[in-house]
Amino acid sequence: MDSSEFSKDYFLNGAVLCFDKPLHWTSFQLVNKLRWLIKQKYNLKKIKVGHAGTLDPLATGLVIICTGKATKTIPELMGQAKTYTGEFTLGATRPSFDMETEIDAEFPIEHLNAELIKAKTQEFTGKILQQPPVFSALKKEGKRLYEYARKGEAVDIPKREVEITNFEIRLVDLPKVRFEVTCSKGTYIRSLAQDFGQALDSGAYLSALRRTAVGNFRLEQALSLERFVDELG
Repeated sequence: MDSSEFSKDYFLNGAVLCFDKPLHWTSFQLVNKLRWLIKQKYNLKKIKVGHAGTLDPLATGLVIICTGKATKTIPELMGQAKTYTGEFTLGATRPSFDMETEIDAEFPIEHLNAELIKAKTQEFTGKILQQPPVFSALKKEGKRLYEYARKGEAVDIPKREVEITNFEIRLVDLPKVRFEVTCSKGTYIRSLAQDFGQALDSGAYLSALRRTAVGNFRLEQALSLERFVDELG
């Protein structure tokens, strides 16, 4: 991404931008902030801005933002494979499958070792059925799943097929496990953490996540929000 090309026409004609989403920001907040900055800079009444795949507030890393005419490419970009690095914490579970909620159960980890943990990844490589977390933005009967979850209402969530093409354990330092995953659109790494813990006869939740690639786009190409503000001028 060459920021020297930034101009009103650049954004209106269609820009595809890589951003490193900050922790605790939603993807929609990032989109809204960028839309506001571009409108302010070039005195525009409106401009189309959208993201090509959401990233949870508790995750950081690559979010692709499209502007102007390039927003038409969003469906194609959303279908690209994605790569993540992160951390599972073994020995406990949380209702949200990540750090959003408190620990609700604890499990033994004394039987676990690096060899067993690395071998278990084979069960989660290829096409698998995965149940999305109830604490998610998916809709059921017009409501977001997290709306049901936060009210304590039970909701039936059907499993769906996803594909994991690479699942590698990078470091085992119990109860922490560092990993890298490349997967299809629609894969929830939080759900992978939950299922992985169960497969190990223990429990697990996602304690850190960073998206490093979407298709051919890489995190190394990404701008921070602060750098974008500086270079927009």
